Amino acid sequence: MHCPFCSNSETKVNDSRLVSEGDQVRRRRECLKCGERFTTFESAELVLPRVIKNNGIRQPFDEDKLRNGLQRALEKRPVSVEEIDSILNRITHQLRATGEREVKTRAVGELVMQALRDLDEVAYVRFASVYRSFQDVNEFREEIDKMGKKRGKSKKN
Repeated sequence: MHCPFCSNSETKVNDSRLVSEGDQVRRRRECLKCGERFTTFESAELVLPRVIKNNGIRQPFDEDKLRNGLQRALEKRPVSVEEIDSILNRITHQLRATGEREVKTRAVGELVMQALRDLDEVAYVRFASVYRSFQDVNEFREEIDKMGKKRGKSKKN
């Protein structure tokens, strides 16, 4: 690891700790040349499947794009950054767990909608309206009615 202050390649690790539920290692390092201290994070690099868009184009999975979509849907909602990170981690874990090399955007969208439905119904409807390209108020109403029926069924059980 090169020192970010003087670019020296000789550094020593003073402390290592597991963070992020054991998925990451935080290392406190010290440069042997300039004596500056800095922190690095290590995590396993696992390959996510490529995404097949509706028009057939294949592209690498973009975690930032997913995070932005979640943040837009959850804007001004009482949801913490930790909850957003948890959803993001769960979705990427589910995608890796498929073992597939490619997944359709529809599969990713369904995972997002399920996570939002469980977390915040308003965010779910926002995301669904864009994802499913709602054309008018009736489509919003239909989706909200479906949610109400599902909620009614789960209360009876």
